[in-house]
Parts: sequence; C-alpha cells; structure tokens
Amino acid sequence: MDLHIKTMAEYAAEGKSPEVLFWVGCAGSFDDRAKKITKAFCKILNKIGVEFAVLGQEESCTGDPAKRAGNEFVFQMMALTNIEVLNAYDVKKIVTACPHCFNTLKNEYPSLGGNFEVIHHTQFLRKLMEEGRLKIEGGAFRGKKITFHDPCYLGRANGEYEAPRMLLEKLDAELVEMKRCKTNGLCCGAGGAQMFKEPERGIKDINIERTEEALALGPKVIATGCPFCNTMMTDGVKHFNKNEEVVVKDIVELLAEAEDL
Repeated sequence: MDLHIKTMAEYAAEGKSPEVLFWVGCAGSFDDRAKKITKAFCKILNKIGVEFAVLGQEESCTGDPAKRAGNEFVFQMMALTNIEVLNAYDVKKIVTACPHCFNTLKNEYPSLGGNFEVIHHTQFLRKLMEEGRLKIEGGAFRGKKITFHDPCYLGRANGEYEAPRMLLEKLDAELVEMKRCKTNGLCCGAGGAQMFKEPERGIKDINIERTEEALALGPKVIATGCPFCNTMMTDGVKHFNKNEEVVVKDIVELLAEAEDL
C-alpha cells in the first residue's frame, strides 16, 4: 500500500519529467508471479531515490507476441499506438524487466518512428551500481549456489551477458554456469509466442530439458532475468518436485531480498 508509483501523466501535470520510464509489460502487470518482480524493482528504485514513472493504463502490449506469431499488421497497430503515447510525453529513456519488451522497443520500434534509449533492468541496475547510487551486499544469499539462465532476447539477440552476472556476483553467491550458457544458451521454450500455446508433440518439453541442466548443478536458486523464463523454469522445477529445495527468482528479487526490502 505504501508503494506509490507516479505515472507519466502525473509528472506531466506537474511540468516535470522522470529520469526514466519503467515499461512494465503484460506479464509484469497482469501475471501474479511477475507482479512480484515489478514490485521488487520499484522498491529498489524508490529506496535509492531514482525518479521513475510508468504509463499506467496508457501502456499497451508492445506487440511482440503478435509479431512472433506472424501477425505483422496487429504488431504495427499496437506499436504505432504506443509510439504515439511515448512521443507525446517526449520519452527518451525506457527501462523494462522483460527482454521481449526490451528487444521489441529497442530493435523493432525505430523503423516505425519510435526512437528511444531502451535498457534492460539488469543493465540499469548495473549502471546505478557503477555510479555508486546502488550498493549491494550478499545478505541471505552469501555463499549460496546460484545458476543463471540467459534469456534469449537479452543474451543471444542483444549480446548482454555480463550485467546480470555482475549483479549476482555482488551478492557474494557462488555463481555456477550451466553447460549451455551465454552465446550457447538454451531457450526456456517460451519465446516466439510459444508462451501462449501448448508445445508440439515430442520426446521432451524444452523447459524440462533446461531445468534438468540447472538442477544437475545442485543450486539453491535458479536466477532469471525474464518473466517468461521465470514461469517456464518454475514449471520445470515443479515437474521434478524440487520446489521445496530450489527457488526460481528474478535477479531483482534477489537484490531486493538481500537489501531486506
């Protein structure tokens, strides 16, 4: 109840602009599990005094699932509507906790007139840490074994592998890498709009294969940087009945817990 987050409309009414717009995304807005990631990120920004805003009811889906499913027309309709709203507020800098939103806003919107500086939340937190505005201590995760699952749209699509790992290392945790990681990472199975449909028939679901790799390392935590990956890996852990022993958490949740927020 004490987590008040201002909207761009409220800032505009005051004649001010925030440092950054937080693009929450569909998962972060509506999925009960992903809402916790959204809240954790907002708590950290509030604590260190970063001025940020959300679009609130003016935010719509970026159109990523429609585009990946092959409906370019619907994608462009959604994108142009969002660009109109963003340009009306003269938005320059966007941060998002969803790599799908990140990739679409960063790489697909410029050709439609949406030119913004777009950063993933792990990149933003790393920058705040390097500027001395964010201080991270190990807390409850000191010495615990953590493995990080690279989101496809953050890693292989946009070449960002170091920011999430730097944040995890600051927790003084024991970071262990899966055999398939970084440029050789394996998808969780939710990309390309696959999140919203049943998998095709086969020998094994991708998220089960990926979770198997993670569990083989004996981690206490499987860290993610994407709400879709979080869902898929959580389902995988439940499949192996390991949810009492292993938790799946977004990096920002780990940071918030370490800071006791």
